[in-house]
Amino acid sequence: MAVRVKICGITRLQDVHAACDAGADALGFVFYERSPRHVTIAAAAALVRALPPFVQSVGLFVNAEPAFIASVLQEVPLDLLQFHGDETPAACARFDRPYIKAARVNRDTDLLKYAADFEAARGLLLDAYVQGVPGGTGERFDWSLIPANVSKPVILSGGLTPDNVAEAVQRVRPWAVDVSSGVEASKGIKDAHKLAQFIARAKAL
Repeated sequence: MAVRVKICGITRLQDVHAACDAGADALGFVFYERSPRHVTIAAAAALVRALPPFVQSVGLFVNAEPAFIASVLQEVPLDLLQFHGDETPAACARFDRPYIKAARVNRDTDLLKYAADFEAARGLLLDAYVQGVPGGTGERFDWSLIPANVSKPVILSGGLTPDNVAEAVQRVRPWAVDVSSGVEASKGIKDAHKLAQFIARAKAL
């Protein structure tokens, strides 16, 4: 079965079109002000309205106040929430919306326990652990740290590019891959050629 592909950190309408035309399954919108890929509620609402059928919209939050998340959901019809901070299982589940939970992986990360703790999550997004940075670092982690028997679908992230995504899919066999900086011309600005290459190579296996 072909791997699914999420393109994260979308900030421009032309990148919505480029990603969808290339075959992306989901687009991610970052509601975290410290990120260079941050979008406002109004901008995200306009971008999500431009999505074609069967492409999911994903909202990324990092330790956000519940009231802020609720305000986003009032304006932006997100299909899926992505929690990328220190949120508890209860905090993730309170919005009556499907969610995925990010885990920043190093040798001390117990992914089996993490999956059990976040039993209600639709999947685990595995990213590189970088001290003080919640994600979007472009760093790759040691894929051998992922147990074969994780009880949740694995979404592989962290340092993926058009040059290594085929190897990642072949070695890890994830449910999906997630990329942001690896398909950019500059922070928050996607490169249409890299997008097309990444998606084609991810789905070729």
